[in-house]
Amino acid sequence: MIKGFKEFIMRGNVIDLAVAVVIGAAFTSVVNAIVEGLINPLISLLFRAESLNDLTFQVGPATFAYGSIIGAIISFLAVAAVVYFVFVMPMNHFKERAEAKRKAGQPDPEEPETELTVLAQIRDLLATERGGSGAHRE
Repeated sequence: MIKGFKEFIMRGNVIDLAVAVVIGAAFTSVVNAIVEGLINPLISLLFRAESLNDLTFQVGPATFAYGSIIGAIISFLAVAAVVYFVFVMPMNHFKERAEAKRKAGQPDPEEPETELTVLAQIRDLLATERGGSGAHRE
């Protein structure tokens, strides 16, 4: 049981996931600063509210804070955009370049030889050595 746990922890995917979580947590503070310092003032200009959290409406006794939802969506889109443009897009570009280099250095794969193909080649070689025409009779 301990051995299986050790193998699980030592896999590259688990380490990558841990790094991603830590980076994501650190990046959250950057996104929050952008939302508080840039997006909230823009929203306050448009909606005449101090922050997104002040954007609410009431129906009877219930208060709906739609500004919080807008803030969460903006934060999500900001994180998604940065992850895509900083991490995903460059990695895809590097993968494509590496794949192109790998393909350029290798000949196109031929059709795999079957036993029948190999036997036909042997037959033709034997016929050539015997002075035959290389043609076979069926």
